[in-house]
Amino acid sequence: MSISLYNSLTRRNEPFAPLDPDRVTMYLCGPTVYNYVHIGNARGPVVFDVLVRLLRRHYPHVLYARNITDVDDKINTAAQQQDVPIGTITGRFAQAYREDMAGLGVAPPDIEPLATTHIVPIITMIERLLDSGHAYVAEDHVLFEVSSFPAYGRLSGRDPDELIAGSRVEVAPYKRSPGDFVLWKPSTPELPGWNSPWGRGRPGWHIECSAMSAAHLGDTIDIHAGGVDLLFPHHENEIAQSTCAHGGKVFARWWMHNGMLTFDGRKMSKSLGNVLLVHELLRLHPPEALRLRLMSGHYRQPLDWSDAAIQQAVSTLDGWYRVLRDLADIPLPTAELPVPQRVEAALCDDLNTPQALAELSVLADAARQSGTAEAKAALLGGGALLGLLQQDAEAWFKRGESPVDAAHVEDLLQQRQAARAARDFARADAIRDELSALGITIEDSAQGTRWSSVKA
Repeated sequence: MSISLYNSLTRRNEPFAPLDPDRVTMYLCGPTVYNYVHIGNARGPVVFDVLVRLLRRHYPHVLYARNITDVDDKINTAAQQQDVPIGTITGRFAQAYREDMAGLGVAPPDIEPLATTHIVPIITMIERLLDSGHAYVAEDHVLFEVSSFPAYGRLSGRDPDELIAGSRVEVAPYKRSPGDFVLWKPSTPELPGWNSPWGRGRPGWHIECSAMSAAHLGDTIDIHAGGVDLLFPHHENEIAQSTCAHGGKVFARWWMHNGMLTFDGRKMSKSLGNVLLVHELLRLHPPEALRLRLMSGHYRQPLDWSDAAIQQAVSTLDGWYRVLRDLADIPLPTAELPVPQRVEAALCDDLNTPQALAELSVLADAARQSGTAEAKAALLGGGALLGLLQQDAEAWFKRGESPVDAAHVEDLLQQRQAARAARDFARADAIRDELSALGITIEDSAQGTRWSSVKA
């Protein structure tokens, strides 16, 4: 059966046909590693992990890259605050990210390029843009001249002037136009930097992904994926600089964007205090339930995150694992699990994970009623394509024996107490919401604050 994917560039579903069926290429924008990632950052890796699993069923060789941005102003700030080299920050949080993604059942990419190990290809790409008249040097900066690329704005479907007016762009006197973006910028002595034809400095964010993608996947790739928040300016800028650096070649043939997460109907943001870290959620909820929730809505649509939604995911998995526990003594008919056609068909239709999960429920009901080896294999095979039902059923039901991280809860309670003492009641309420989202209930009394876990 053929795969059809929605292309953000053309705004329609299109039958997927790779440039080379023997070498399918896909790039996903990865994290900037200066802290733990929040659950919203995990939606793309989870849903596109399912896409890679599907592609591997249809093509003999899929080359999947997901980068690590390990040079950035936020990283520099964190390193300066802690008085450590940037590598200390990036090494710690890159590893934490890998562990978080593994906890969510996300397979590692084939290639994980680091920006700091691709400085030479970055400089080479910038030199090409200068030589072809698409970039210019100004006050030790190198900038891409947006007006030199007439197709700028096609991905987002809006006029470049309108795009710039509606977004946060750096206004600097050395720019020819406010929308021109930085390819290379100078570094002061206390900041990380590399020697270049334009002096010691560091790359801009956008050029990093273009150079890393080209270095490992080639000038033209089949699929470029990422969150819809990256569509402008990051992905728009990637298209401009990659196309111009490679003589007009198409950069990415399909663009895929996942929708954002909200929390109880509100946008996740640090200012609202409702940012939920994957690192913490994995300790307080079954990881498989988190993965299931991230797939429960269509990837292109927004997805709301709530305690009730997580509990529903747990309940759903309880039901499926109960069937598998009841059939534990039934041997599988073959060593290789079959993939049910209806599950695969749902995923082939623009990665329709909600429909695929509905089909999985049908398979669970069929296995419950028939009790046959074939029905059990179908349930497991459908789950495997989605990255679900991969653990022993008994292990799933013993999950509640793991203790809550009491030290972390106490730390949050101390932060809440300090916020209340400072009469920062908005922050105190936000911490209460954060504890609630982690499955912790609190009770204030004259004797102090008591807490309990839903797992207790």
